[in-house]
Amino acid sequence: MKLKLYQEVALVRDVLDENLRSGDVAVRIDYVPHPRGGEAGAVLEVFNAVGESVSVVTVPESTIAPLRAAQVPAVRMLLQPA
Repeated sequence: MKLKLYQEVALVRDVLDENLRSGDVAVRIDYVPHPRGGEAGAVLEVFNAVGESVSVVTVPESTIAPLRAAQVPAVRMLLQPA
């Protein structure tokens, strides 16, 4: 399923080098085709609980999924890199 731009999505696996966890919510802001025909990428903007942008990251499309009505948002502390 092709996700739309500016759609909220959930991560389906951790992205540890970006300090993101499965279940974190982000907004898809762009689509990046793979230069050699591999898996496309998704550019995501991640916000904190009060709506401030905290990062922009690129992940493989298989890392994200649309939000579903059966899901409930949660919060966690955002650890700062050492």
